[in-house]
Formats: sequence, C-alpha cells, structure tokens
Amino acid sequence: MNRARVAQASARSAPRTALVVTCEHASARVPITLRKRFAGARELLASHRGYDAGALELARRLAAVLRAPMLATTVTRLVVDTNRSLRHPRLFSEFTRDLDPAAARAVIERHWRRHRERVAAALEHARRRSGRVVHVACHSFTPVLDGVTRRVDLGVLFDPRRRFERRIATQLRHALEARLPGVRIRFNQPYRGVSDGLTTATRRGLADRVYAGIELELNQAVAARPSRERVRWFVAITEALAETLAVV
Repeated sequence: MNRARVAQASARSAPRTALVVTCEHASARVPITLRKRFAGARELLASHRGYDAGALELARRLAAVLRAPMLATTVTRLVVDTNRSLRHPRLFSEFTRDLDPAAARAVIERHWRRHRERVAAALEHARRRSGRVVHVACHSFTPVLDGVTRRVDLGVLFDPRRRFERRIATQLRHALEARLPGVRIRFNQPYRGVSDGLTTATRRGLADRVYAGIELELNQAVAARPSRERVRWFVAITEALAETLAVV
C-alpha cells in the first residue's frame, strides 16, 4: 500500500473528528475593478506579500487525500486580508487603504465576509456531523524578513491554553518529526498561534472540546524546491495529519 493510501485509510478510521482545510492567502489575483490600482506591482504580487507560495498546493493535497472540504480566498491579500480582523490596521494594503467607504464595504462583503461565512458554515456542518472538528489553515512564510533569517521549516500554530488544540498540535508534531527527521518543526513560530487571525476569531465562538484551530506555516524555501522534493514534504504532512486525526 503506497503512502497516499495509508493516509486515506487512517483518515477513514477516524470518523469522530472531522477536518476542514482553509487557505487564506492562496492567490495573487487582483479583481478587474481594482487592477489600475496595482499597475506596476507585478513583482510585489508575486512575492510573499502578494500570496503564500505553496500553501494552496498543500491545502489541496490535504483536502483531497483526507476527503475534507477546502475553502480558499480567491484574491490577493493586498486587496483585503481575510486572515485579519476587520479592526486590524493591515486589513487593507497601501493599494486599497484609500478606497472610498462604499468601495471598501463592497470589497469586504465580496471577499472577506464571503470567505469567513463559507468557513463558518463548513465548520458548523462538520461539527454537527462528527461532534468535533479540526480546522487546519495552510499558510507559508518568507525565509528572510527584514534581513533576519527565520530558523523554522514548518510551524504548528495553536492556542496552548486550549486542551484539545494542544493535544492535536503535540500529536501532529510527533507524527511530523517521525516522517521528516532533521526538519525544524516548531510550535508557534514564526508567528504566535493566538495572534489576530481566522483561527483566533473562530475560537471565540466554539468550545475547546469541539474545535481545534491549527495553522500550518510552511517555509517558502520548501515551496520553492523541485516538485518531487516538495511533494515528499506534502505527503509526509498529509500522513502525519491523518495519523493525528485517527488517534485523538
């Protein structure tokens, strides 16, 4: 039995815990109505500021192999950041910060609120079906920020105060380390798991016993590797998550 089938078999053995996968920075696409604002910004859109390289590929693999719903944002975070709260100062970027109030509301409704509502509906459906749900949000990060090299290959972000979430994160890290020896897997790096974000907001409405919000942060140096090497990582992450869902 190959690795993908092992992961599928493990996932099918764990009906008590449902999985929902999201990707908030999946795309560098700019809507036609806003393209004039982004004239000359092609390089920036292709950078870590425009989208999370590798995150959508990982999210799609997790969802396909583990038979879970996957919801992704369809526009660049430089239009509106669906992983930020409405009060966050970087909800809009320098390209959209000066939109008039009506246009800003339209962007929020069309992109930010639509994604949030679809995710909430998927989580509620999964919770009703299985009793509890693990929400894995796939992201990636630039290996060097402001001249500082980040010494992390894969971050597992969570709220350590939540027991179910802590158990998921701990089991997932063990399973990852067994499959990716020597890889620098860190808890709550390069970002804090309780910082402003979709999982943090979702925790406020769902009890610890029924919801675990885990962010996977992949170093974009991994996403830039040749396809065969990148797929090896993604298979290992998928298998580790399948094992985790089967035992928690």
